[in-house]
Amino acid sequence: MGKLNLNTELMDSSRRAARQIADDVQEFIDEHTTVSTERAILRLFGIDGQDELEVPMPNVVVEQIHEAGELGKGVSYWLGNAMIETGLSPQEIAEEVATGALNLLDLPRHDENEIRKVIDDLAMERIKVVDAARDKRQEYLDTIGEGERPYLYVIVATGNIYEDIVQAKAAAKQGADIVAVIRTTGQSLLDFVPYSAPTGGFGGTYATQENFRLMRKALDEVGEEEGRYIRLCNYCSGLCMPEIAAMGAMERLDVMLNDALYGILFRDINMQRTLVDQYFSRIINGYVGIIINTGEDNYLTTADAFDEAHTVLASQYMNEQFALKAGLPEEQMGLGHCFEMDPDITNGFLYELAQAQMARQIFPKAPLKYMPPTKFMTGNIVRGHIQDALFNLVSIMTHQGLQLLGMWTEAVHTPHLHDRYLAIENAEYIFDNCRDLGDDLEFKPNGIMERRAHEVMDKADDLLLQIEKDGLFKTIEEGKFGGVKRPRDGGKGLEGVTKKAEGYFNPFIPLMLRGEQ
Repeated sequence: MGKLNLNTELMDSSRRAARQIADDVQEFIDEHTTVSTERAILRLFGIDGQDELEVPMPNVVVEQIHEAGELGKGVSYWLGNAMIETGLSPQEIAEEVATGALNLLDLPRHDENEIRKVIDDLAMERIKVVDAARDKRQEYLDTIGEGERPYLYVIVATGNIYEDIVQAKAAAKQGADIVAVIRTTGQSLLDFVPYSAPTGGFGGTYATQENFRLMRKALDEVGEEEGRYIRLCNYCSGLCMPEIAAMGAMERLDVMLNDALYGILFRDINMQRTLVDQYFSRIINGYVGIIINTGEDNYLTTADAFDEAHTVLASQYMNEQFALKAGLPEEQMGLGHCFEMDPDITNGFLYELAQAQMARQIFPKAPLKYMPPTKFMTGNIVRGHIQDALFNLVSIMTHQGLQLLGMWTEAVHTPHLHDRYLAIENAEYIFDNCRDLGDDLEFKPNGIMERRAHEVMDKADDLLLQIEKDGLFKTIEEGKFGGVKRPRDGGKGLEGVTKKAEGYFNPFIPLMLRGEQ
């Protein structure tokens, strides 16, 4: 599209501030680990299952170490030591710990170099599992291809994975490119990942490795029938962020909700816990080729879209820098924003178009995740369908990447199958008829849209410079994002944060950041 005349010096200023903010937080991240990060390591090592009390095996092992106050050495150290001493596999060690037959801390300590060698060899072998998943995705893309961007992105949320599969296949046949399995209400607050395939979800379905496997298999089947690859999306936000990222990597998910601040602001998860966990989760996602979706759109469900648009942009800048720290390429950054302007505002469509184009120019390589109108859906389904149409028009004009489709019955009920069909039909009609519209138009110099973009950028830069001065922790405490205040030592999960001890190591971080095969 003909470009908005954006201030590149202001972009550089905002990025510099965001980079410094990320650098400061990274110092804290590098000094700490969490129970969920250590459980993710165990899952990547192949530990799975549950004990007789239905406690997941990774939790059993990590809790034994954490309760003894020794998690700072890292689970890799204790696992490697036990492998040398007992000759058992990681799974066998976990099972022995679960029965009470083995206490990892009572074993004789072996040489740390010997332990690292055992663990590094194991990591090199186990990473082949995620390599195979990544390669299989590429094989599908090379053979059957996929839909054009913006990807048509829809959700299923029955609570039962088997019913979700029926709906997901129907959505793919109707034209969907991405199917997101909404997670059951409250799972982000569980400090464990359920085992097997529980079907009793409420408002969504449990995110488990088995449920990932079942849905991946189903979407591959329908993708082969339809002649295009169907991407699978789930959620690795919450207290188990890195664990779910690890499971998604092994089961070939393609898109994952993964935001540096979302869990802090909207689920009251401790900020220290979330910021440490997001690092390893993004390393995993980056390595295996998963597109992350960030959650800036949520700010405007609690704050005004016109007045607080700059907080979205500031957060996008920071999410970009945190992702780069974790080795996640820009092409996998589905930075979030949304079409949530009050429809009664005069020229609201122009403001939406300006903001979407602004994001497209500031983050040219990122696919961008664009979210539909929900806040001002009233139950008037005809008006709602028009709001969704305008949202679709902005998306195709500004070359968004992932388009979560709006439902005309958004404010009435959980969408029926035919509601999803009508949403896809709406988007396909507008996308086909306006495919190159944005490339054939230009913005008026110093017009309404250009001035709006400049205003948002100015405010975002001011905010980032203030955050750079105050620090991210203090900024969150003061409620600068979404109007939500969270204390540094409050929220859920702080007890799972541990300072690293001398000699700590996680073999997957250097392996994934180097991209070794």
